[in-house]
Amino acid sequence: MLRFFSLSSGSCGNCYYLGSREKGILIDAGVSLKQLKKVLQANEVDIGTIGGVLITHDHLDHIRFLGTFCKKLQKPVYTTGMISQALRRHSFTSAFIPAYSHVIPEGTETDISGISVRFFEVPHDATQTVGYAITIDGHRFVIMTDIGRMTDEAAGYASQADTLVIESNYDIDMLMAGPYTYELKMRIVQGCGHLSNDECAAALKRVAHSGLKNIFLCHLSENNNTPEKAFAASSAALSEAGVPKGSVQLRCLPRSYPSPVFYL
Repeated sequence: MLRFFSLSSGSCGNCYYLGSREKGILIDAGVSLKQLKKVLQANEVDIGTIGGVLITHDHLDHIRFLGTFCKKLQKPVYTTGMISQALRRHSFTSAFIPAYSHVIPEGTETDISGISVRFFEVPHDATQTVGYAITIDGHRFVIMTDIGRMTDEAAGYASQADTLVIESNYDIDMLMAGPYTYELKMRIVQGCGHLSNDECAAALKRVAHSGLKNIFLCHLSENNNTPEKAFAASSAALSEAGVPKGSVQLRCLPRSYPSPVFYL
């Protein structure tokens, strides 16, 4: 039985676990090692079964504790060549990443302890940002967080997924009426920032298919969104796409605390 849970999903930190009893993987390293160990233990995940850490990009909320993970856990770190080079220059990771870095070649699948991983690039204002298409025990899992707009390539992977983790960051009305500066608002909305509830909903209508069983909305903004607004937008989109009610598990992931364990 596959298990998925979020340890944190938002600007305060991002980290996710996907795996089975025998093998697993972490995605991003934005929570402390103490928190990681506590949550893994609470969910009966043997840290020894984790084959490595995938990194989506080099923003601090995704890599803040990666250096500590390398030093204390000594797990391999998998990402693109461009992101790997950025991590070698970053003050939080430069001292530890060289010994643990593994580059995922573009356009090919990489095996991580029996888990097949392929990356695809998404628009975001980091050095480079990627989503991951992961195959584990025949299950197709796709994650795309911090994505400024949906691309054809990302949609292609999502349209083949059994489980999709997708950003639903902000409600446009809340953002525009809120306290952020004009410059920050434009950074968020102009295609290389974050995906709005409406844009996420439109993407779901585009990629919905009969094999899609789980959708997790991630990276919700604390100031410019609510779980209720994000859920309502995506739920309506699935209904409009003709997805039978109850055939897809739709959930919002908590921003700053661990989610429950979801069985995929």
